[in-house]
Amino acid sequence: CNTIASFYGVSGRNLQCQYKDFLSDFKVWDQISHAKKWLVFPQNIGKRLSIDETSLSNGELYTILTNKSGKGRKGTIVAMIAGTKAETVIGVIEKIPLKQRNLVKEITLDMAGNMGLIAKKCFPNATRVTDRFHVQKLATEALQEIRIKYRWEAIDQENDAIEKAKKSKVNFESKILSNGDTLKQLLARSRYFLYKTKSKWTQNQTERAILLFELYPDIQKGYNLTQELRGIFENTKDKIIGFAKLAKWHEKVNQSGFKSFGTISRTIMNHYQTILNYF
Repeated sequence: CNTIASFYGVSGRNLQCQYKDFLSDFKVWDQISHAKKWLVFPQNIGKRLSIDETSLSNGELYTILTNKSGKGRKGTIVAMIAGTKAETVIGVIEKIPLKQRNLVKEITLDMAGNMGLIAKKCFPNATRVTDRFHVQKLATEALQEIRIKYRWEAIDQENDAIEKAKKSKVNFESKILSNGDTLKQLLARSRYFLYKTKSKWTQNQTERAILLFELYPDIQKGYNLTQELRGIFENTKDKIIGFAKLAKWHEKVNQSGFKSFGTISRTIMNHYQTILNYF
């Protein structure tokens, strides 16, 4: 509004009010009475939907149902509901005629129990598919947990060394690694490249990764597990092959002994059917 207003030499605030009150038909909108609580656009429904929660303002959560074929453009949103309570969300989505909801063939969702219940109740004919990005996010968080554990250890070790130096009345100097980082800096700065595949690392990130993996083999093992899981989703199209690859991944997780990855492994097994529906 401000950009357009400045071009025509008028007040941005006034232009915004004029648009809302007169040009947009906001005052005669048929959903204005409940717009703060829920919105439904039955005409936007399609065969492949996605349901997720998001935070739009002040940390408040909303449940959003979208049509995948909309690809984020006009006509993508099917429903938006304040909150994530299954009972409330179901009540709103059921305002869409059952005949239309029965045409939905697939719905993508996360692994939360409320989302599964909503999908099952509202779209009885739809195959439920676990969103791969929610699975991969868990693996990435597990990897970062290992890195953070070592970072706290490095901070404690440095604090101990500083205190010891003070008692001995000598100057403390942190050990500088070959890339110019201290150990503490290496662990802090490694956060970013651990999210990426090796092919997307910069030269500096590659040097930092070589040092990190040499000093902390567990982080390298965790990184490899994360990337292998990503590869399964990106390169597998057949459900049976996907099942076999995930089984091998579970075995590697068990051998690693990482508690956080073990938790992910159990989570995947508890949602095996909907995860396999991705392939």
